[in-house]
This record gives sequence, structure tokens and C-alpha cells, in this order.
Amino acid sequence: MSKKLTKREEDYSKWYNELVVKADLAENSGVRGCMVIKPYGYAIWEKMQAALDKRFKETGHENAYFPLFIPKSYLSKEATHVEGFAKECAVVTHYRLKNAEDGSGIIVDPDAKLEEELIVRPTSETIIWDTYRRWIQSYRDLPLLINQWANVVRWELRTRLFLRTAEFLWQEGHTAHATEKEAIAEAEQMVDIYAEFAETHMAMPVIKGVKTASERFAGALETYCIEALMQDGKALQAGTSHFLGQNFAKAFDVKFANKEGKQEHVWATSWGVSTRLMGALIMTHSDDNGLVLPPMLAPIQVVIVPIYKGDDQLDAISEKVNPLVKELRAKGISVKYDNRDTHKPGFKFNEYELKGVPVRLAIGQRDLENGTYEVARRDTLTKETVNADEVVAKIEFLLEDIQKSIYKKAYDFRENNITEVNSYEEFKTVLETKPGFISAHWDGTEETEERIKEETKATIRCIPLEAKEEAGSCMVTGKPSAKRVLFAKAY
Repeated sequence: MSKKLTKREEDYSKWYNELVVKADLAENSGVRGCMVIKPYGYAIWEKMQAALDKRFKETGHENAYFPLFIPKSYLSKEATHVEGFAKECAVVTHYRLKNAEDGSGIIVDPDAKLEEELIVRPTSETIIWDTYRRWIQSYRDLPLLINQWANVVRWELRTRLFLRTAEFLWQEGHTAHATEKEAIAEAEQMVDIYAEFAETHMAMPVIKGVKTASERFAGALETYCIEALMQDGKALQAGTSHFLGQNFAKAFDVKFANKEGKQEHVWATSWGVSTRLMGALIMTHSDDNGLVLPPMLAPIQVVIVPIYKGDDQLDAISEKVNPLVKELRAKGISVKYDNRDTHKPGFKFNEYELKGVPVRLAIGQRDLENGTYEVARRDTLTKETVNADEVVAKIEFLLEDIQKSIYKKAYDFRENNITEVNSYEEFKTVLETKPGFISAHWDGTEETEERIKEETKATIRCIPLEAKEEAGSCMVTGKPSAKRVLFAKAY
């Protein structure tokens, strides 16, 4: 199997696009801007879903499902929200087709116009808060902790597989609380969950922070985020959690009777991650040979490739391998024994290297005679010979070690690519010569933020939650600043 991937240093964007397609993760569809997620890519997403869903349920959240279509009038009820999404909305105006009288094909029936247009959901706050008005009457109904796994549509003009598509998969949590304090605690808890998942399962280090006012989610009072650094030095927003205050409760008149019987508006949050995490996973770890997957998310953690001549050798190898496969599966390790006779071992080695399978075992006639396996790890591409009676322990060790090692590699890369600057000139020089985050003082105004964005294409990725108080001067205006913020060019 010939990989023929473009090198990252030659054209990072082309490398990424080629890898997504050649590793069988996804492909472009017949609908512009939309993708087909192939079984191997979807298997990774399913593992992400399972790990996140478990965390949501452990913190008291339940799954539900809400309509794909939202009446246009609902979006109009929260002015900031509709302004934030207006340019990305797909709109349904008619409900019927018919054959053209001149035989030219199918046309929209002009007599089937909807009384009110329907928006294909770009996000579900409005339809959900209209529903919550019926669900919430008393303090006994709170907190209401709901999540849904769904698809959304945001009409993007420039698309890239997983990173930015017109339709994408995600989860969106929507919660209602009796007090402001509880809602803020929920929003903070969820960004912590996202960060923990990213670091433990994706082996992707992230920085937790809050967005500036201009970068907040439309309709939020505060947006918490996790920001990751890709290998090309660009940042990627990997998840967000929003404290919505009482904006949506007031817009949709969602009130509850408190313990004293007084009517109050509830306090709200929303939070979500999407299939954009697939793009983050690819760009954080993969190399010029293909995917590098963290074992905790790899659909196949171990592949075993037999090297043989004739059916007799294959039968003897299979007799040795089958009990090993059974033992590994009993330990919860996903393993594939690739005994296809349609492809040569070299093709298989290339295929599983491209697909990022963490551990590969090979066994031939000599291994059979010696009671050994050749064991290769994907992250370092190193190989060693291991005795058959030690191979299970070796595999368990490697799966843990690869998970830790690729996290450390990504963490070291990020730490080595955070640069502090104190002047605007230094900022612009670093931006063009060194990839990564730039830590700098900012005066807190939208005017300065917008100027930097227009002049350099860099944005404030977040105000880190762990940023230390440090008196300084804005690198652009010289005005006082209490702490540094993180800038970067971003996806």
C-alpha cells in the first residue's frame, strides 16, 4: 500500500487533507461542504462519544433529543443570539416538490410555501428553551441537566474535513439552575470535563480559559474554552462551555417558583464539542507516515500480521495466534488478526501504519519455531522481538506507554512554543518566525483586539484561567494590563 503523503513541512494543509482521505476517516460528499464519515473515522468518534457520555452521566446529565427544525420566530427572541448565527443559517421555505409542466424535472411547488420559515438548527438554545418553559415550574424541577447528541448546520463557505463543514456532529448540553452560582459552577465543571477528556483520552494538552467579550458565544455572559496547539503552530478551539445568565430564560419566559413561592427566571448554561475533535486528534499527533492514534481512542489497538508460505504455515500460525487474540480481548484490548490472503504483509504493515494502529505484531515461521513475536510501536516506529509468554504483558505496557509518550511529546511541543512578548513589534516578528501561542499584555478593549486581528490575523485565543496576576502594559497602546492573554493564528 503506497501512502505517498505530502510531507508536513512541505504543505501542512495538503498533508492533513490527504491523510484524512487516505486513512479512510472521511471524504467529501455530493453535497458541497458536507462530508461522509467513513467507518474507521466513525469508530474513533464513537469512542470519543462513549468516553464523554460516561462523564456526562456520572455528573447527573441525561440525554434527550430535540427537533432539527427551529421556527424563525424563535431565533428572533434573543437578539444577540440571532445576530451571531444569522449569516450561517440554512432556511426551509417550502414543504413540497412537483414535476415541472414542461418536463424539465422537479421544481419547488410555489403553492407549498411555509407560513413560517424553519431554520435548520445551527445550535439548539431556542428550541430547547421553548421546551423548558413547559418542563420547569418549581424549584423541585431544578437543576435540569440535559444533553443531546445531534447534527447541526452552519452554512460555511470555506470548508475542510472535520475542522469546518456545513453539517457536523456534536453534543450540546443545556442546563437550567435556580441560582447564578450553580450555573457558573456547571459551566466551569463542563470545561473541566472537556479538558480532562482531551488530556487523558486524546493525549492532547489544552489550556483552559475564558473568551474575550467579542469572541463569546452569541448570547452568553461568559464563554469558557479549551485551546490546543497543532503541529503547524496554529491554535484550535477544542470545546466551549457557556454561562448564559438569564438571557434565554427571559426571552422564553422560563420561570420557577422558589421555596418562598416567588417567581424567578432560571439561570442557564450550554456547552459542546464536535467532530472538530477528530481534526484536533489528527493534527496533534500524526506524522509523515500517517495517523498516530492514542490507544484509548484507537478502533484497533493491536493488529497481528502473519507472514507465511502456504496454507499449512498459516494454519500453524493461526493455531498459535487465536488463543492470544482471545486473551487480549478478555482484557478489553481491541485486536485484529489480519489473515487476509489477498494482500501481502508489506501492504498490511503500510496500511496499519497509515491508520495509526498503536501496536503491531508480526509472526512468521521462524517466530513460530522460536516462540517469539516481532512487536512494533506506531509512535516511534521501533521494533523488538518478544517471547510469546511475555507478549501480553508487553502489549499492556506499550498501550499505556504510547498514551503517555504522545501526550508528553505534544505537551513539550506546546510548552516550547509559548512565547512571551512585551512590544507590538516583537509580537509581529514572533508571529511570522515562530509557531505557537504568544503571551502578551492587552488593555482589555475591543478596539485594540480588533486592530491586532486586522493587522496580523492573530486572535486572542483565551484569557487563561491559570494566568497569574502580573501588572504590565498593553503591547499596542501602553495602557495598564493586569495579566497576559494568549494570542495565536487559529483554525
